[in-house]
Amino acid sequence: MATTKPQISTRQAWILASRPKTLPAAAAPVLVGSAIALAAHTFSPLPALAALLGALLIQIGTNFANDVFDFKKGADKERVGPLRAVQAGLITPRQMFMGMWVVFGLATLIGLYLVYVGGWPIVVIGLLSILSGIAYTGGPFPLGYNGLGDIFVFIFFGLVAVGGTYYVQAGNVSTLAWWGAIAVGLLGTAIIVVNNLRDIDTDRKVGKKTLAVRLGAKATQSEYFALLAGAYLVPPVIWALNLAGGWVMLSWLSLPLAWQMIRQIQLQKGRALIPVLAGTARLEMVYSLLFALGLALTAL
Repeated sequence: MATTKPQISTRQAWILASRPKTLPAAAAPVLVGSAIALAAHTFSPLPALAALLGALLIQIGTNFANDVFDFKKGADKERVGPLRAVQAGLITPRQMFMGMWVVFGLATLIGLYLVYVGGWPIVVIGLLSILSGIAYTGGPFPLGYNGLGDIFVFIFFGLVAVGGTYYVQAGNVSTLAWWGAIAVGLLGTAIIVVNNLRDIDTDRKVGKKTLAVRLGAKATQSEYFALLAGAYLVPPVIWALNLAGGWVMLSWLSLPLAWQMIRQIQLQKGRALIPVLAGTARLEMVYSLLFALGLALTAL
C-alpha cells in the first residue's frame, strides 16, 4: 500500500521518531530512584542528572530502533497507532540506523561518568540496556515479537532504572528501592500493555506474537488491571514494613486517573485506545511525582 509523505520538516520528523510522549516512562524511574536516595539522605544531584539524561537517550534510541526494525519486518503496514517516521518516508532506514547509533553513543558517553561514580555494575547495566533496546524489535529473536516485551519493560524501566538510579547515588540498592522499582515497573509495563492491546489485530496479521496476541483482548485487559492494582498496593506495603512514612500514600491521589484508564480500556479498542496509552503514561508520571513527593516529605 503506497504511503503519502506528509509535509513535515526534517527536524519535526526526528522529533516525531523520538516519540516525546514515551519519555515520561524513562523519567519516572529516575525521579523515584532519586527520591528514595533523598529519603535515605544519599541524594547526589550530578549522578541523578546523568541518570536522567542517560535514561532519556536510551529511550529515544530504543524508539529509533523500533521505528526502523518494525518497518523492515513489515509490522507498520496496517498501523493504527501514531505515524512512524520510516514507514511514512520521512526518514530513510539508513538515516534512522545512524540516528539510533548516535543516540546510543551519547548515552554511552554519559554512562562513562556513571561508571566513574558507580563502578563496573554500571557497565553491565548500560550494555544490557542498550542491547535490550535494540533487541526489543531487532535481532534474530526480537523480544517484542515473541511475547517478552512486558517482561523487558518491567525489568529495564522498573527494576534496573530505579535500582540503578539509586545505586549511583547510594552505592547499594536498598529494600525501599526495590519496592519503588516494582511499583514503577508495573506502571511502565501497563503502558506497553495498552500499546499491544491497541495493535492486537494488526500484530496478529503480521505474525508479531506480543503477549497481548498470545493472551487475547480480555486477558490483556485483566493484565492491565492487575498491573495497576499491584502498583497501588506497593505504598501501603512500604508503610506497613516501616520502610517509609505514611506520606508515600500520597500516590493514591492518582487513583481517579487510574480508574478512568481502567474504564476506558474496557470500552475502547484499536485507534480509540491511543488516548488510553497517553493517559497511562501520564498516570505513571503523576503517580511517580506523588510517590516521590511523599518520600521527600518523609525525609524532612
